[in-house]
Amino acid sequence: MARVTVEDCLEHVANRFELVMVASKRARQLATGGKDPMVEEESDKPTVIALREVAEGHITPEILDREDELDAEEELAGVMMEVDNEAL
Repeated sequence: MARVTVEDCLEHVANRFELVMVASKRARQLATGGKDPMVEEESDKPTVIALREVAEGHITPEILDREDELDAEEELAGVMMEVDNEAL
């Protein structure tokens, strides 16, 4: 397994702070969201897999915007279902 460096990841994100946000969001998806890794797992933890995905360019900062939009859509759908159920 090749070592993942911050410098490798910074080629795909603007700065270290954004790297932390992107990698933590992706690691959370891998650990709890049932998302499949885009790189070989090699018995790595979700945080290392997320960093490897960033370093290889599979995951970009757009993940932050897309996931926020998806979360909002899911929340809206849930509220709409509750309203429909109450109307019945």
